[in-house]
Amino acid sequence: MVKLFQRSQRSLFGEILDWMLTPFLLLWPITFGLTWLVAEGIAKVPFDRGLGHDVKALAQLVHSDDKRVSFQLSQAARDILHADETDAVYYQVLGGDGELLDGEARLPLPQDDEKLVTNELRLRDDNLAGVPIRVAYIWVRVQPHTARPALVQVAETLEKRSLLAHEIIKGVMLPLFVILPLAVLLVWLALTRGIQPLSELEDRIRQRKPDDMSPLDESAVPTEVMPLVSSVNDLLTRLKHSIATQKRFLADAAHQLKTPLAGLRMQADLAQRSDANADDLKQSLKQIGRASMRATHTVNQLLALARAESSGTGVAKHSCDLALLTVDVVKDSLQRAMEKHIDLGFEGPDPGTALLAGNPTLLKEMVRNLIDNAINYTPSSPEQPGVVTARVCGNPQSGWQIQVEDSGHGIPAAERERVFEPFYRALGTEADGSGLGLPIVLEIAEQHQALVTLSETRPGHASPGAKFTVSFEVQ
Repeated sequence: MVKLFQRSQRSLFGEILDWMLTPFLLLWPITFGLTWLVAEGIAKVPFDRGLGHDVKALAQLVHSDDKRVSFQLSQAARDILHADETDAVYYQVLGGDGELLDGEARLPLPQDDEKLVTNELRLRDDNLAGVPIRVAYIWVRVQPHTARPALVQVAETLEKRSLLAHEIIKGVMLPLFVILPLAVLLVWLALTRGIQPLSELEDRIRQRKPDDMSPLDESAVPTEVMPLVSSVNDLLTRLKHSIATQKRFLADAAHQLKTPLAGLRMQADLAQRSDANADDLKQSLKQIGRASMRATHTVNQLLALARAESSGTGVAKHSCDLALLTVDVVKDSLQRAMEKHIDLGFEGPDPGTALLAGNPTLLKEMVRNLIDNAINYTPSSPEQPGVVTARVCGNPQSGWQIQVEDSGHGIPAAERERVFEPFYRALGTEADGSGLGLPIVLEIAEQHQALVTLSETRPGHASPGAKFTVSFEVQ
């Protein structure tokens, strides 16, 4: 389709206008050609009828006796035949032996292969000295009956026919030159009226306040625009939820950071007392160190969660060995586990076996948070050491799994979904933590199309423990 109006940016108004006007303008020359053919056909009819009348009248003047065929045309009749001021008129009368009885000798004869039928009027297009002519002719049977029929022809040039065809063309096409701009104007007005609801929708959206996330009114738009409005409403709903989540996240983050920072300020005030001795100063410094470590850990967790959420679908993935990266995280966590008298171990296949496509940095962060969570919430003492086990299991056919289980008190069934919410911590626990570890685990797992489940290690036991399982899809 030829574009009538080239634009740097696509316009719905322009696209519809192009598709409506371009076929219309392309059909105009086709209409002109067809009208010309029809006009020529119409122009032939009256003049062919006149030629036929003339040739029949001349045929009646052909006579014969026992000796010869004769043709007599009065001077007045000759003058009438040549009275046309526009076209040249010729006639020709040939006897049974082909001799010229009267008229123009140069007129061409009918085709030799033409079937000879007497007293039948025929018409043909021909040329006389290079000039196109229209010829009407008739074969006339004369006495004696054994002789060849006589031929009577009347021809004229085509000037009047062309003039009449031009007049018909003018009568048909000239009104189109008036109708065309009028049609363009009407189409323009119709399109302007048709897309007015889009302009009104645009105005309503522009007039909205930045914090207005309420859905658009779908009943005030045309049916064709409703899917677009529904999509925008869905986007507004998701955006409203996302903004609410961010606000809640920022409020919770501020609350979590406020506690260690308040502790830092209080311990600093205690250290500056005039009656503080060396032991008091040492204790204050120790508390300041713990509070700063807690604040640093919370900030690191916040950054890790933000990094995991911002990675989205564009996260870079490579071939990862789950067993190898889990062993690396276990080694890094051994010192902390030993300080809490926790038996930290690993179970899994040989390196190079549990391979899948993923982001090694994010997967390590996920395993590290699972192990840190287990260490934090597993009671342990030199007399009764806790146990935390990181495990890689499965196979390439059914999919690989990462499991981290502990021997702690477990998580009640009513709280197993809430522990994946940011900053949520199970009631009745005194372990240090920001409540961000498990949300980070869930976010990284979702980016790897993995499923996180929580169950008990020892169901029915006084300390049932908790087992987190990350199941990856078969690749």
